[in-house]
Amino acid sequence: MRKMLPFFSIILLFGWQSVAADPPDTGISGVYEVMVGVADAEQALEYFKEFGFTPVASAELTAAQAAQRYGVKSALRSWRLQNGTVDAHGLLRLLQWANPLGPGVGFAPPETVGTRMAVMRTRDIHRLADVFADLRDGAGEPLLLAGPVYDDLYNATEGVPSIVNRRVGVREMAVYGRWFNHVFFQRYGYTIPGYGVIGEHAPLGTSEFTHHDFVVAGDLAEVTAYYETVFGLLPENDPVIDGAWQAGPQAIFQMEPGRSHWYRGFVSPNNVSGKLKFFSLEGLHTADDRSARQRPGELGITLHSLWTPRLGQVHRLAEAAGLNPSPQQPNEFDELSFLLRGPDGASWQIIERQQSRWQPVSQFQLLDVQN
Repeated sequence: MRKMLPFFSIILLFGWQSVAADPPDTGISGVYEVMVGVADAEQALEYFKEFGFTPVASAELTAAQAAQRYGVKSALRSWRLQNGTVDAHGLLRLLQWANPLGPGVGFAPPETVGTRMAVMRTRDIHRLADVFADLRDGAGEPLLLAGPVYDDLYNATEGVPSIVNRRVGVREMAVYGRWFNHVFFQRYGYTIPGYGVIGEHAPLGTSEFTHHDFVVAGDLAEVTAYYETVFGLLPENDPVIDGAWQAGPQAIFQMEPGRSHWYRGFVSPNNVSGKLKFFSLEGLHTADDRSARQRPGELGITLHSLWTPRLGQVHRLAEAAGLNPSPQQPNEFDELSFLLRGPDGASWQIIERQQSRWQPVSQFQLLDVQN
């Protein structure tokens, strides 16, 4: 029989005590797309097919059109990819620029400012560790593999673990590459409905993107405030310090003993998935800063998108917050949208869309499973 895990573990996740006044009701769901500049789209399409992503739309822009919409004077070919039926969040857009502006953040240490990571759930994390080890050691692909590591994120294991009283937790790993950074996680003893949907169509047994990690500069309370006041997202916590004393951050960020960083998370009130997680070294350590390469036209993860049925409202909120949003105009898929760059260095395309076909789950639940 499935039952709810202890309520205190949900408090730990959401930090409800810290949530401020209600944010504006913008209708924004979780992060819609990771937008990735690629040098070879055909190779990238084959790569992401193994993770369950298939094209659902494609489009082209001339250099003049791309300059108007993205501020990049380069012809563009674009593909939108979806993992299974999940279309409310967790999609992927490949952007092949005829003349890229640069290499993006590139292959860099984990805590490099400007680093972006896209997170998926998997059925078998050790299989993925083997696959990427083969890519690194056999094919010579420059990759940094971090983990897998086990952690009880919600302190949900009760008593002494045994063959009957099995521990509850997650095993996770990161893969840092030249043009894309993955984080994978596998759950043990629990599930979260609507958060990481794995179908038989994915050869590597992976889900849509469930959340997104950003390494940024600055005071997190200040540079991430617009996610609440403009986008209407819920802060899961006030900025807190975590670090090498925790198994997950120590492994994923390759942190030496004594290292730490500031952390803050956000989630949509309309979707438990498509979350945002921010990390900053402000006032703690120095870090390589490649955030200037985090812009449309570069290679790698350089943009993300959100969708809302109330685009005009979000545009007005962005103007009032001094974010200088671009004019509302059709993107390459003929969707009314606009661009903005936040004080955290993140670039966003906000898209007008009335609803998704796949109904997102808005009520967060941790449920026991017997595995």
